[in-house]
Amino acid sequence: MKTHLFAKRLRAEATLAEQRLWFQLRDRRFEGLKFRRQFPIGPYIVDFVCLEQRLVIEVDGSQHNQPEGQQQDEARTAYLNGEGFRVIRVWNNEVLGQMDGVLAFIRLSLQ
Repeated sequence: MKTHLFAKRLRAEATLAEQRLWFQLRDRRFEGLKFRRQFPIGPYIVDFVCLEQRLVIEVDGSQHNQPEGQQQDEARTAYLNGEGFRVIRVWNNEVLGQMDGVLAFIRLSLQ
């Protein structure tokens, strides 16, 4: 499947945590910055990105706690870092239960 079509499908099938974080980030609601969701960068599709700040936000579920998921995340992060992006990760349960803390963490991660 072509990357842009897969990204479109991911946007349509967003998790509850992704939906809630997107509500906070969309339409320049957060710090006046433009964020994109399920955005292709090279061979990867990132959950959220602010191109202006070169900041990628990944919202992770329990599969990222498994060794295979961790290896994939490390490779993805290394690639994105090599392309000049900073990558931060937040857990689904943090987004769902501690949104203020997640937004504070994102704010601290901005350049």
